Amino acid sequence: MTGRNPEEAHRVATPLELLFDLTFVVAVGTAASRYAELLAGGHPARAVVAFLLAMFAICVAWISFSWFASAFGTDDWLYRALTMVQMTGVVVFALGIPAMFHSVEEGGHLELRVMVVGYIVMRVAMVLQWWRVSRQSPSFRKVARANIVWTLVAQVGWTVVGFAHLPLVAVIVCVVIGTLELLLPVLAQGGADTTPWHPHHVAERYSLFAIIVLGESVVGTAASSGELLGGADGTRWTGDAIAVIVAGAGLTFGMWWVYFATPFGDILVHRRNRGYLFGYGHMPLFTGIAGVGAGLHVAGLYMEHHAHLGPTAVVLSLALPTGLYLLMVYLLHTLLLSAADRFHLLLIALTLAVLAAAALLSAAGVSVAVCLLVVMLAPYVTVIGYETIGYRHQRQMLDEVQSGHRRTS
Repeated sequence: MTGRNPEEAHRVATPLELLFDLTFVVAVGTAASRYAELLAGGHPARAVVAFLLAMFAICVAWISFSWFASAFGTDDWLYRALTMVQMTGVVVFALGIPAMFHSVEEGGHLELRVMVVGYIVMRVAMVLQWWRVSRQSPSFRKVARANIVWTLVAQVGWTVVGFAHLPLVAVIVCVVIGTLELLLPVLAQGGADTTPWHPHHVAERYSLFAIIVLGESVVGTAASSGELLGGADGTRWTGDAIAVIVAGAGLTFGMWWVYFATPFGDILVHRRNRGYLFGYGHMPLFTGIAGVGAGLHVAGLYMEHHAHLGPTAVVLSLALPTGLYLLMVYLLHTLLLSAADRFHLLLIALTLAVLAAAALLSAAGVSVAVCLLVVMLAPYVTVIGYETIGYRHQRQMLDEVQSGHRRTS
């Protein structure tokens, strides 16, 4: 556990990391499904609170493992065994998500016990991994011990919240502990780049997780259109079903295209000091992607007459997370490259105009199916902009970053 070479050639995600990610499919899918059901039930505020809490916990757990693995993933037998323990913890955590959503819906107290147990299992394994580093790598001993201490402090806080049977206002306490979670890398490493993470490996890990979360949009599309297919054999296709399928597939593909237009790995090679921004800046981005899948599910429930929401609220349940996702892509691009582009402002304005048009059309009485197709167009504003003009601007920005890096090296 002496640390991987951060400049190792051809470093890619391992099969073990891919298997680990699959356990999060259950967690993300459960959170998105429960969010859609609670939202469709007419409880938008509570649905958003529960969904944000679930996605925050999911992202923190995934991020802590992925960055550790990039720096110290030895893939020996003990590393694999401890990873299996973490995977077990993720599954337990996912099993506790429905109870948490139910408690938020009821409004009595915040039920986090099973989720916290899952986190305890994950963090026992994570602490043992850092303990191995502290024993076997003198150069990283201080960082490893600091990570152990602050991880345990945060986990004690979650355990108290989870088992103290606190009222729903405990969400405020969760915000405090959540802030500590976000500050953990700074507290443990002093804000310095002190672990040998691999830029391209980290970028690939995030891109793979983005694809996994995008899979929830596909699930949302299937859930939305399933009961809209008329007849016992499901062969009497309706216009609504076709619209949902086209909108869901088109939106998912557009979001994928937008994400992979930015070479995050190349940027991180020259901007390692932006690793924290890259890592935690993806949390709202992942939340937006999962929210899109949930929004598609809500649209299907509305068309099946199982939702207590108006048509405009249904359209907004898809438009808002789509906007969040696209805005976060632009924000990360700008902050990581330290360069603003006026052309981006035009694309953002056009994107928001498309999303606003979908909501206004719904308010004017246009069918939800048509409005979903309008929302689907939002990411393609960026796609068209990038493929015609934007790629030249991006190349110029990358060249400036690379030349600046060479001057300071």
